[in-house]
Amino acid sequence: MSLNIHSHLQGISAFVHAVETGSFTAAAARMGVSKSATGKSVARLEERLGIRLLDRTTRSLNLTAEGQAYYQSCLKVLEELNTAEALLASRTRVVSGTLRINLPISFGRLCVMPVLAEVADGNPDLNLDISFTDRQVDLVEEGFDLAVRLGDPGDHASLIGRRIGTQRSIICAAPAYLDRRGRPTVVEELVKHDCLAFAKDGRPLPWAVCGSDGTVKLVIIQPRHTISHGEALRDATVKGLGVAYLSTWLAADDLHSGRLEVVPISTPAEDGPITALWPRSRDLAPKVRVVVDALVEALKPTQVTVS
Repeated sequence: MSLNIHSHLQGISAFVHAVETGSFTAAAARMGVSKSATGKSVARLEERLGIRLLDRTTRSLNLTAEGQAYYQSCLKVLEELNTAEALLASRTRVVSGTLRINLPISFGRLCVMPVLAEVADGNPDLNLDISFTDRQVDLVEEGFDLAVRLGDPGDHASLIGRRIGTQRSIICAAPAYLDRRGRPTVVEELVKHDCLAFAKDGRPLPWAVCGSDGTVKLVIIQPRHTISHGEALRDATVKGLGVAYLSTWLAADDLHSGRLEVVPISTPAEDGPITALWPRSRDLAPKVRVVVDALVEALKPTQVTVS
């Protein structure tokens, strides 16, 4: 029985590497075996399954329709094996090495850095290489072990994601501004106000609001001021420059202190997920797992209570 399992895994591994590299020669080099052995492993796999997985030419390998479906199944099997091995390894291996992690600018500094500091303090053999940007980096191409993203993490076959929290956004302003300009109660009244927008890639992001029937709609506001840095946007709002749409993790202290006031225009209870992402092609090393687990634990209360 064990011989059959070993043979099956050999064939699956050779097949997946051949698809990813585009040739038996490159797959063999990656696996550390001969080109002949790799080709034979795939041939035996096809014979056992009774289907042709790859169309071979002198220059390339191409997946058949059946091969494409089988390839996706193989990825899931290998992912489960990698996860199981990483889980066992994480129980015995010391958390060590350099972790390259990419974070959103404001959220990373305010919410993630305190967690990373605690993890680093408890793991003296762990080194952190942290970068901050609000653009979506390519983890594989740019060599990151881990990234944290706000909102839609995107659909990337090369990445694995774990939801580590959720965020909520509210419409708010400084009490002095609202005393001077009035308190809007419906989104249509915002045209009479100075609105402050967060800009991403040079474009103001829409605000999500709830209609009277509870449906959520995205509203494109016409901002007086556009700011592409979260903390600077919050600071401008506290100073009374206008009305802003801020995440509660960013505005929490100012809301509690009274420096900011919630504008009574309803927004969704959840604005979007907070996700940790790492490359599918790499094992979930202990250095990655310890940070992800710490973030899950720390970011449970990512919202503040607002009326």
